[in-house]
Amino acid sequence: MDPRIEPGLLSGYAGRPQVMDAAHQHDDLEINLVADGGSMLYLFGGTPVEVGPGSVAAFWAAVPHQLVANSVASAHWVYVPFQTFLAWGLPDSLVSRLLAGVPLVAPPSAALATDRANFAQWKADLDSDEPERRHIAMLEVEARVRRLALATLGEPVRQHTASDPTLRQVVAMVRHIAEHFREPLTVADVAAAASLHPNYAMTQFRRVVQTTVVDYLRQRRLAEARRLLITTDLAVERVSADSGFGSVSRFYTAFTAACGVPPATFRREHRLR
Repeated sequence: MDPRIEPGLLSGYAGRPQVMDAAHQHDDLEINLVADGGSMLYLFGGTPVEVGPGSVAAFWAAVPHQLVANSVASAHWVYVPFQTFLAWGLPDSLVSRLLAGVPLVAPPSAALATDRANFAQWKADLDSDEPERRHIAMLEVEARVRRLALATLGEPVRQHTASDPTLRQVVAMVRHIAEHFREPLTVADVAAAASLHPNYAMTQFRRVVQTTVVDYLRQRRLAEARRLLITTDLAVERVSADSGFGSVSRFYTAFTAACGVPPATFRREHRLR
């Protein structure tokens, strides 16, 4: 996971993109702007995706993604917590596209003259401690995502339309996990949120999200654990409990496997930075 990202927080960054050694995931809607220079080449869920000069891109970052080549001198990023994105009430076709792992990438011809200034302003607003400035930035980011969707409607997308209950079912399950991941949860609990049999729910969830309910739930809990380790002084045992892990030993095993270091080491390394 990118150490700049604090899961669950609306945030903005600017700088020179860095090629990644490995794919990573975080449970946010990620929005990129190529401000100066050439192109960024991502492997997005294993598929090459190029974001060229002047382009704006948005994607669900829970899908594994990796920047493998970069000639961009300056870029902007905005991270919107996925639960916030769901609460925007965007059209089913747009939610479907992102849940299906298909990024929105607008060509430079669809760029807005105000994009560079807006992204810079959003970063300043989101760095602010003033709630009103952060609220204004969130409204403007939502509007930009809606315009981005209009500019990319002609691109291919996996079909999960409003007439197909799959999208509504998966959104219900994702929302239930987002609201209850700190509690003991089973596949049956998540399936019940969409009124589905657990076996069928698992099939539908994997069809859209490209991972299992269990793996998604684990990633959501790990994201919360990373946030707590970076932003609080809570004991590791409390972090384990507050992020939804049933036992400390299970938390240590899952965290070390996902992040490459134990929780205490992760906290120390990131605080040193």
